[in-house]
Amino acid sequence: MGWWQVNADTLADSRFVVSPLAEATASLKTLERGTAAHPGERAWLDAHLPAYRERQARDPITALLIRAALGRTWNADFLTPTPFDETEPAFERELVRIRETPPEAARADLTVSLGGPLPARLHRDDLPERTADLLEWVWKQTVLPHWPRRRRIIEADVIARTARLSQGGWAATLDDMRPGMRWLGESRLQINTHGYPPRELSGARLMFVPVTPSQTWVSWDAAHRHAVVYPCSGALADAGRAPVPEALGRLLGPARANVLMLLDTPKSTTQLVALTGQGLGSVGRHLKVLLDSRLIHRRRAGRSVFYDRTEAGQVLVDAQRLS
Repeated sequence: MGWWQVNADTLADSRFVVSPLAEATASLKTLERGTAAHPGERAWLDAHLPAYRERQARDPITALLIRAALGRTWNADFLTPTPFDETEPAFERELVRIRETPPEAARADLTVSLGGPLPARLHRDDLPERTADLLEWVWKQTVLPHWPRRRRIIEADVIARTARLSQGGWAATLDDMRPGMRWLGESRLQINTHGYPPRELSGARLMFVPVTPSQTWVSWDAAHRHAVVYPCSGALADAGRAPVPEALGRLLGPARANVLMLLDTPKSTTQLVALTGQGLGSVGRHLKVLLDSRLIHRRRAGRSVFYDRTEAGQVLVDAQRLS
Protein backbone atom coordinates (compact mmCIF):
# COMPACT_ATOMS: atom_id res chain seq x y z
CA MET A 1 0.00 0.00 0.00
CA GLY A 2 1.06 3.65 -0.41
CA TRP A 3 1.62 5.30 2.96
CA TRP A 4 3.34 8.37 4.38
CA GLN A 5 5.37 8.50 7.60
CA VAL A 6 3.97 11.55 9.38
CA ASN A 7 5.41 12.54 12.75
CA ALA A 8 3.55 14.45 15.45
CA ASP A 9 5.11 17.81 14.55
CA THR A 10 4.04 17.48 10.90
CA LEU A 11 0.47 16.61 11.92
CA ALA A 12 0.34 19.47 14.42
CA ASP A 13 1.51 21.90 11.74
CA SER A 14 -0.83 20.59 9.01
CA ARG A 15 -3.64 22.77 7.76
CA PHE A 16 -6.68 22.93 5.50
CA VAL A 17 -6.23 25.06 2.39
CA VAL A 18 -8.77 26.42 -0.11
CA SER A 19 -7.41 26.29 -3.66
CA PRO A 20 -9.43 27.74 -6.58
CA LEU A 21 -7.06 25.98 -9.00
CA ALA A 22 -7.68 22.60 -7.33
CA GLU A 23 -11.43 23.26 -7.63
CA ALA A 24 -11.05 24.03 -11.35
CA THR A 25 -8.84 20.98 -11.91
CA ALA A 26 -11.34 18.72 -10.11
CA SER A 27 -14.08 20.21 -12.29
CA LEU A 28 -11.99 19.54 -15.40
CA LYS A 29 -11.57 15.91 -14.36
CA THR A 30 -15.33 15.60 -13.87
CA LEU A 31 -16.04 17.15 -17.28
CA GLU A 32 -13.53 14.87 -18.96
CA ARG A 33 -15.00 11.73 -17.40
CA GLY A 34 -18.59 12.87 -17.85
CA THR A 35 -19.98 10.93 -14.87
CA ALA A 36 -21.69 12.35 -11.79
CA ALA A 37 -21.46 11.20 -8.17
CA HIS A 38 -24.72 12.80 -7.02
CA PRO A 39 -27.72 14.70 -8.44
CA GLY A 40 -26.15 18.11 -7.91
CA GLU A 41 -23.10 17.11 -9.91
CA ARG A 42 -25.37 15.64 -12.59
CA ALA A 43 -27.18 18.97 -12.95
CA TRP A 44 -23.85 20.79 -13.23
CA LEU A 45 -22.64 18.37 -15.92
CA ASP A 46 -25.87 18.73 -17.87
CA ALA A 47 -25.34 22.49 -17.89
CA HIS A 48 -21.65 22.54 -18.91
CA LEU A 49 -20.65 19.24 -20.53
CA PRO A 50 -21.99 20.07 -24.05
CA ALA A 51 -19.92 23.27 -24.25
CA TYR A 52 -16.84 21.47 -22.92
CA ARG A 53 -17.12 18.68 -25.47
CA GLU A 54 -17.67 21.19 -28.25
CA ARG A 55 -14.52 23.06 -27.22
CA GLN A 56 -12.47 19.88 -27.12
CA ALA A 57 -13.81 18.76 -30.50
CA ARG A 58 -12.57 22.05 -32.01
CA ASP A 59 -9.12 21.53 -30.47
CA PRO A 60 -8.06 17.88 -30.85
CA ILE A 61 -4.50 18.58 -29.66
CA THR A 62 -5.70 19.88 -26.30
CA ALA A 63 -8.23 17.04 -26.07
CA LEU A 64 -5.43 14.50 -26.54
CA LEU A 65 -3.22 16.41 -24.09
CA ILE A 66 -5.81 16.32 -21.29
CA ARG A 67 -6.52 12.62 -21.77
CA ALA A 68 -2.78 11.98 -21.50
CA ALA A 69 -2.39 14.30 -18.48
CA LEU A 70 -5.12 12.52 -16.52
CA GLY A 71 -3.42 9.20 -17.24
CA ARG A 72 -4.52 5.79 -16.09
CA THR A 73 -3.60 5.90 -12.40
CA TRP A 74 -1.53 9.10 -12.03
CA ASN A 75 -2.07 12.73 -13.06
CA ALA A 76 0.75 14.49 -14.87
CA ASP A 77 2.50 16.43 -12.11
CA PHE A 78 2.45 19.77 -13.93
CA LEU A 79 -1.39 19.59 -14.13
CA THR A 80 -1.74 19.31 -10.33
CA PRO A 81 0.89 21.52 -8.65
CA THR A 82 0.92 21.50 -4.86
CA PRO A 83 -1.24 24.43 -3.68
CA PHE A 84 0.27 27.50 -2.09
CA ASP A 85 0.38 27.43 1.70
CA GLU A 86 -2.21 30.21 1.91
CA THR A 87 -5.87 30.44 2.86
CA GLU A 88 -7.15 31.17 -0.65
CA PRO A 89 -4.68 32.39 -3.29
CA ALA A 90 -5.99 34.05 -6.45
CA PHE A 91 -6.76 31.60 -9.24
CA GLU A 92 -4.64 33.54 -11.74
CA ARG A 93 -1.63 33.40 -9.43
CA GLU A 94 -1.98 29.64 -9.04
CA LEU A 95 -2.43 29.17 -12.79
CA VAL A 96 0.88 30.87 -13.58
CA ARG A 97 2.70 27.83 -12.20
CA ILE A 98 1.15 25.63 -14.89
CA ARG A 99 1.56 28.18 -17.65
CA GLU A 100 5.26 28.63 -16.88
CA THR A 101 6.09 24.90 -16.71
CA PRO A 102 9.12 24.19 -18.94
CA PRO A 103 7.90 22.27 -22.02
CA GLU A 104 10.41 19.47 -21.49
CA ALA A 105 9.16 19.00 -17.90
CA ALA A 106 5.55 18.80 -19.12
CA ARG A 107 6.47 16.17 -21.71
CA ALA A 108 8.34 14.15 -19.09
CA ASP A 109 5.35 14.29 -16.72
CA LEU A 110 3.05 13.13 -19.52
CA THR A 111 5.28 10.16 -20.22
CA VAL A 112 4.83 9.11 -16.57
CA SER A 113 1.05 9.65 -16.53
CA LEU A 114 0.69 7.69 -19.78
CA GLY A 115 2.98 4.92 -18.61
CA GLY A 116 4.59 4.88 -22.04
CA PRO A 117 5.88 6.99 -24.93
CA LEU A 118 4.30 10.31 -25.81
CA PRO A 119 2.09 10.41 -28.96
CA ALA A 120 3.80 12.19 -31.84
CA ARG A 121 1.22 14.99 -31.84
CA LEU A 122 2.24 15.94 -28.30
CA HIS A 123 5.91 16.50 -29.12
CA ARG A 124 5.50 20.26 -29.00
CA ASP A 125 6.37 23.18 -26.71
CA ASP A 126 2.93 24.73 -26.11
CA LEU A 127 1.52 21.99 -23.86
CA PRO A 128 1.66 24.01 -20.59
CA GLU A 129 0.03 27.01 -22.33
CA ARG A 130 -2.76 24.85 -23.74
CA THR A 131 -3.38 23.23 -20.35
CA ALA A 132 -3.53 26.61 -18.61
CA ASP A 133 -5.89 28.02 -21.25
CA LEU A 134 -8.30 25.13 -20.81
CA LEU A 135 -8.23 25.37 -17.01
CA GLU A 136 -8.89 29.11 -17.29
CA TRP A 137 -11.92 28.36 -19.49
CA VAL A 138 -13.20 25.77 -16.99
CA TRP A 139 -12.75 28.22 -14.13
CA LYS A 140 -14.47 31.18 -15.79
CA GLN A 141 -17.27 29.28 -17.52
CA THR A 142 -18.19 26.51 -15.06
CA VAL A 143 -16.76 27.29 -11.61
CA LEU A 144 -16.53 31.06 -11.03
CA PRO A 145 -20.31 31.69 -11.40
CA HIS A 146 -20.89 29.23 -8.54
CA TRP A 147 -17.74 29.91 -6.51
CA PRO A 148 -19.34 31.69 -3.51
CA ARG A 149 -21.63 28.69 -2.88
CA ARG A 150 -18.83 26.19 -3.53
CA ARG A 151 -16.59 28.06 -1.11
CA ARG A 152 -19.27 27.86 1.59
CA ILE A 153 -19.51 24.08 1.08
CA ILE A 154 -15.73 23.79 1.34
CA GLU A 155 -15.71 25.90 4.50
CA ALA A 156 -18.46 23.73 6.01
CA ASP A 157 -16.40 20.61 5.32
CA VAL A 158 -13.37 22.14 7.03
CA ILE A 159 -15.51 23.10 10.03
CA ALA A 160 -16.94 19.58 10.29
CA ARG A 161 -13.52 17.91 10.07
CA THR A 162 -11.97 20.30 12.56
CA ALA A 163 -14.74 19.46 15.02
CA ARG A 164 -14.20 15.75 14.38
CA LEU A 165 -10.48 16.20 15.05
CA SER A 166 -11.15 17.69 18.47
CA GLN A 167 -13.52 14.84 19.36
CA GLY A 168 -11.97 11.73 17.79
CA GLY A 169 -8.40 12.61 16.80
CA TRP A 170 -6.73 12.18 13.43
CA ALA A 171 -8.15 8.71 12.76
CA ALA A 172 -11.72 10.07 12.87
CA THR A 173 -10.76 13.02 10.67
CA LEU A 174 -8.76 11.24 7.97
CA ASP A 175 -10.28 7.78 7.58
CA ASP A 176 -13.06 8.80 5.16
CA MET A 177 -11.26 11.69 3.49
CA ARG A 178 -10.60 9.81 0.23
CA PRO A 179 -10.98 6.19 -0.93
CA GLY A 180 -8.25 3.96 0.49
CA MET A 181 -7.03 6.58 2.96
CA ARG A 182 -6.90 5.81 6.69
CA TRP A 183 -4.77 6.38 9.77
CA LEU A 184 -2.73 3.22 10.43
CA GLY A 185 -1.23 4.29 13.74
CA GLU A 186 2.46 4.48 14.57
CA SER A 187 2.70 7.78 12.61
CA ARG A 188 1.62 6.10 9.37
CA LEU A 189 -1.00 7.63 7.06
CA GLN A 190 -2.21 5.28 4.32
CA ILE A 191 -2.83 7.38 1.20
CA ASN A 192 -4.10 4.67 -1.14
CA THR A 193 -4.05 0.91 -1.67
CA HIS A 194 -1.43 0.96 -4.45
CA GLY A 195 1.99 -0.58 -3.96
CA TYR A 196 3.93 2.69 -3.88
CA PRO A 197 6.98 2.97 -1.59
CA PRO A 198 6.53 4.86 1.71
CA ARG A 199 7.35 8.59 1.88
CA GLU A 200 8.95 10.29 4.87
CA LEU A 201 7.21 13.58 5.71
CA SER A 202 9.04 14.59 8.87
CA GLY A 203 9.60 18.34 8.74
CA ALA A 204 7.38 18.77 5.66
CA ARG A 205 4.26 20.92 5.38
CA LEU A 206 1.12 18.74 5.02
CA MET A 207 -2.00 20.33 3.54
CA PHE A 208 -5.53 19.03 3.12
CA VAL A 209 -7.38 20.61 0.19
CA PRO A 210 -11.16 20.05 -0.07
CA VAL A 211 -12.94 20.37 -3.43
CA THR A 212 -16.65 20.04 -4.20
CA PRO A 213 -16.39 17.69 -7.25
CA SER A 214 -15.97 14.01 -6.41
CA GLN A 215 -12.28 13.91 -7.37
CA THR A 216 -9.11 13.26 -5.40
CA TRP A 217 -5.33 13.21 -5.86
CA VAL A 218 -2.10 13.85 -3.99
CA SER A 219 0.85 16.05 -4.89
CA TRP A 220 4.15 17.22 -3.46
CA ASP A 221 6.99 19.64 -4.15
CA ALA A 222 10.19 17.68 -3.53
CA ALA A 223 10.18 16.78 0.18
CA HIS A 224 8.95 20.10 1.54
CA ARG A 225 5.21 20.40 0.87
CA HIS A 226 2.67 17.61 0.46
CA ALA A 227 -1.04 17.96 -0.31
CA VAL A 228 -4.05 15.65 -0.24
CA VAL A 229 -6.89 16.93 -2.43
CA TYR A 230 -10.14 15.29 -1.39
CA PRO A 231 -13.89 15.63 -2.13
CA CYS A 232 -16.17 17.27 0.41
CA SER A 233 -18.38 14.72 2.17
CA GLY A 234 -21.37 13.67 0.10
CA ALA A 235 -23.94 15.25 2.40
CA LEU A 236 -22.18 18.61 2.11
CA ALA A 237 -21.23 18.41 -1.57
CA ASP A 238 -24.87 18.09 -2.56
CA ALA A 239 -26.15 20.52 0.07
CA GLY A 240 -28.02 23.58 -1.09
CA ARG A 241 -28.34 22.33 -4.67
CA ALA A 242 -31.97 21.21 -4.42
CA PRO A 243 -34.32 24.22 -4.61
CA VAL A 244 -36.53 24.99 -1.64
CA PRO A 245 -40.11 23.91 -2.51
CA GLU A 246 -42.15 27.02 -3.27
CA ALA A 247 -44.95 26.17 -0.84
CA LEU A 248 -42.47 25.45 1.96
CA GLY A 249 -40.80 28.78 1.28
CA ARG A 250 -44.15 30.58 1.57
CA LEU A 251 -44.96 28.75 4.79
CA LEU A 252 -41.68 29.26 6.64
CA GLY A 253 -39.97 31.97 4.63
CA PRO A 254 -37.29 31.08 2.04
CA ALA A 255 -34.30 31.50 4.36
CA ARG A 256 -35.80 29.46 7.21
CA ALA A 257 -37.04 26.80 4.78
CA ASN A 258 -33.50 26.53 3.38
CA VAL A 259 -32.16 25.82 6.87
CA LEU A 260 -34.76 23.09 7.36
CA MET A 261 -33.89 21.56 3.97
CA LEU A 262 -30.20 21.42 4.92
CA LEU A 263 -30.88 19.51 8.12
CA ASP A 264 -31.37 16.13 6.47
CA THR A 265 -28.14 15.25 8.30
CA PRO A 266 -26.93 16.76 11.60
CA LYS A 267 -25.15 20.09 11.18
CA SER A 268 -23.80 22.70 13.55
CA THR A 269 -24.73 26.37 13.55
CA THR A 270 -21.32 27.19 12.10
CA GLN A 271 -21.82 24.72 9.25
CA LEU A 272 -25.23 26.21 8.48
CA VAL A 273 -23.74 29.70 8.39
CA ALA A 274 -21.10 28.49 5.93
CA LEU A 275 -23.60 26.63 3.73
CA THR A 276 -26.33 29.28 3.60
CA GLY A 277 -24.26 32.45 3.56
CA GLN A 278 -26.60 33.87 6.22
CA GLY A 279 -25.28 35.62 9.31
CA LEU A 280 -24.85 33.83 12.63
CA GLY A 281 -27.70 35.81 14.20
CA SER A 282 -30.10 35.02 11.35
CA VAL A 283 -29.31 31.29 11.44
CA GLY A 284 -29.72 31.28 15.23
CA ARG A 285 -33.17 32.90 14.97
CA HIS A 286 -34.28 30.39 12.32
CA LEU A 287 -33.08 27.49 14.47
CA LYS A 288 -34.98 28.82 17.50
CA VAL A 289 -38.25 29.06 15.54
CA LEU A 290 -37.78 25.58 14.08
CA LEU A 291 -36.96 24.20 17.55
CA ASP A 292 -40.00 25.87 19.11
CA SER A 293 -42.12 24.41 16.29
CA ARG A 294 -40.66 20.94 16.98
CA LEU A 295 -39.52 20.63 13.37
CA ILE A 296 -35.91 20.08 14.44
CA HIS A 297 -34.14 18.92 17.56
CA ARG A 298 -30.80 19.71 19.13
CA ARG A 299 -28.13 17.19 20.14
CA ARG A 300 -24.81 17.70 21.89
CA ALA A 301 -21.67 15.79 20.90
CA GLY A 302 -18.78 16.70 23.15
CA ARG A 303 -18.46 20.47 23.00
CA SER A 304 -20.42 20.75 19.74
CA VAL A 305 -24.17 21.15 19.22
CA PHE A 306 -25.83 19.69 16.13
CA TYR A 307 -29.32 20.11 14.71
CA ASP A 308 -31.36 17.83 12.47
CA ARG A 309 -34.99 17.28 11.53
CA THR A 310 -37.53 15.67 13.81
CA GLU A 311 -40.05 13.22 12.38
CA ALA A 312 -42.48 16.13 12.01
CA GLY A 313 -39.91 18.17 10.12
CA GLN A 314 -39.20 15.25 7.81
CA VAL A 315 -42.92 14.73 7.13
CA LEU A 316 -43.27 18.43 6.27
CA VAL A 317 -40.34 18.35 3.83
CA ASP A 318 -41.53 15.10 2.21
CA ALA A 319 -45.07 16.45 1.81
CA GLN A 320 -43.80 19.53 -0.03
CA ARG A 321 -41.61 17.44 -2.32
CA LEU A 322 -44.56 15.22 -3.25
CA SER A 323 -47.01 18.07 -3.81
